[in-house]
Amino acid sequence: MMPAMDYPQRAVAVDLGGTRFRVAVGNGSGELEWRSSQFTRVERGLQAVLKHLYETIDEALAASGPNRAGGIAIAAPGPLDPETGVIFNPPNMPGWDRVPMKQLFEDRYGLPVQVVNDANLAAVGEHRFGAGRGLRNIVYVTVSTGIGGGVIVNNQLLLGGRGFAGEIGHMTVDMRGERCACGNIGCLEWLASGTSIARQARQRLASGIHSTLERFPLQEITAAKVAEMAYGGDTLAEGLLRGAGVALGVGMVNLAHLFNPERIILGGGVSLNAGPILWDALQTTVRSRTMPSSRKGLDIVQAALGDDAGLLGGVALMTRAVAKAA
Repeated sequence: MMPAMDYPQRAVAVDLGGTRFRVAVGNGSGELEWRSSQFTRVERGLQAVLKHLYETIDEALAASGPNRAGGIAIAAPGPLDPETGVIFNPPNMPGWDRVPMKQLFEDRYGLPVQVVNDANLAAVGEHRFGAGRGLRNIVYVTVSTGIGGGVIVNNQLLLGGRGFAGEIGHMTVDMRGERCACGNIGCLEWLASGTSIARQARQRLASGIHSTLERFPLQEITAAKVAEMAYGGDTLAEGLLRGAGVALGVGMVNLAHLFNPERIILGGGVSLNAGPILWDALQTTVRSRTMPSSRKGLDIVQAALGDDAGLLGGVALMTRAVAKAA
């Protein structure tokens, strides 16, 4: 996962996802010894955000004391090249096109730097310190605004030829479905993400279907509101959650057949908060569609590390805590 070098026992981890960036100092035992969370405010522009980020990392390194952290891992939204550490215009970070993050941070700090897709680093974190601990082969899936993930095969993060492996949200689960924003047809993300659940609810209401969701303005309908109404007995909302669960189940069947993991770990707000309607549909679909050889020994569980998965994955990466296959 990294070129040969002397790996530090402590590292700085940065998570650029969401409206906030987070910085932590951690060790190879999975302890976050220092942390900070700051509003990213991407509207201020690239240079202003980088300045704020540098200042926070300066604080982190000062707080690490005489046993200074010896490396920096950055969990960033894709697309990005993990070998060169260049970020290519993430959807939620306008103006961040072809940003050489690895070079910028290595030049400033004189430390080894790794820039990795945030969902991939979350997979590393769950593998080393969370719900995948002690296993050699896992798949991590995050179901939130979008759907992403990471694959660990024989204790190694699978990156693929150009670093884009693990785009779980853009596997096709409905070959006659609608076109996803990515350009593919019938993507898992288009059918089962939080954004998708909310979009489908708005479309059904606009078509004249009645629901308790009508109490909300269309633009305010979210997956969380759909779940709330579903558990209040709303038929439309319950059907949307169940449909998302079936789509996710089909995706999990594909992952089981492709990678034969010991465990599939689901994180992200939708999978963690949607409750038994979604989970029962997912598990039923997996049981009914997975080949017996791939189903044997497989379990599907919720993630354990929450929002810290990416930070802990960064620490694990830089402290070489994810061992190479024996």
